[in-house]
Amino acid sequence: QVQVVESGGGLVQAGGSLRLSCTASGLTFDDYAMGWFRQAPGKEREGVSCISWSGGNTYYADSVKGRFTISRDNAKNTLYLQMNSLQLEDTAMYYCAAARGAYSTAAWRTCSPTAFGYWGQGTQVTISS
Repeated sequence: QVQVVESGGGLVQAGGSLRLSCTASGLTFDDYAMGWFRQAPGKEREGVSCISWSGGNTYYADSVKGRFTISRDNAKNTLYLQMNSLQLEDTAMYYCAAARGAYSTAAWRTCSPTAFGYWGQGTQVTISS
C-alpha cells in the first residue's frame, strides 16, 4: 500500500526558515505529481505548492511565492519544501500528498486537494512572533 510520511515541522520565529521533507513508498514515485498542502484551524485545506513528476514544473500559491521552494529527489523518493521568511499566517498543519493517478498534469497545475489521493498524516508548523 502507498505510504506518505512528512517530517521537518516545528516551532520557529517569524522571519525564520524550515525545510519539510516527505517520503512516499508503495508507488513509482517518479510517475506521480506531488504536492504540499496546509490546513489552519477553522480553514479549508489549501494547496501550497505542487510539482510535476519530473520536477520540471511547479505551482505556488500566491501567498508563498518568492518565499517557499518545492523540489523533489526521485532517486530518494523524497519531496521537499523549503520555507523562508516565515510569517504568522503560515502556521498550519502541513500535508504531503501524491496525485490520484500517474502523470496527472491537472494535479500539479491546479494543486487542488481533490486531485491528490495519497496523503500523509501531516506535520505541524507553528510560527511565533
